[in-house]
Amino acid sequence: MKTQKRRRQQHKTDYKTRLNLLKSEKPRLVFRRTNRYLIVQYIESEEAKDKIVFGLTSKVLLKHGWPKGFKGSLKSIPAAYLIGYFVGKKIIKEKLDVPVTDFGMLRTIHKTKTFGFLKGLIDAGIKINCKKEAFPEEERVYGKNLKQDFSKKFEEIKAKIRWLKK
Repeated sequence: MKTQKRRRQQHKTDYKTRLNLLKSEKPRLVFRRTNRYLIVQYIESEEAKDKIVFGLTSKVLLKHGWPKGFKGSLKSIPAAYLIGYFVGKKIIKEKLDVPVTDFGMLRTIHKTKTFGFLKGLIDAGIKINCKKEAFPEEERVYGKNLKQDFSKKFEEIKAKIRWLKK
């Protein structure tokens, strides 16, 4: 009987998916979720050696006007959308290649944070094929379903990111 590799046993790496991503020879945009934040990394691979070009966490939204009262929701759908939008603008500004999205072992369920992140990328101008039915509803993306209406603050943060110099 063949034993599984350690990272597969720990549910950290799907080696078949990773091999297919490496065969594509395109950079990867890795999206991960922790207990408190969202992490995004733009990674280029050479001979199966990964080089992180840049990485962001959802903590960066605090610098761009995310309210301190909503600090606990830095892994919500609005935060995922804004991080996707921010990363998309950064990829376009730095003239990087269009990446392949890598969600790792995350389950890709429609209308969740992962698809909120993709919607942010697409709205920023990155060309990614995705069905529109998979995206969360607009009111959830803009944060209208939260305890307090977040839509005005959402628009302010999005406007700051849109005109970001660096």
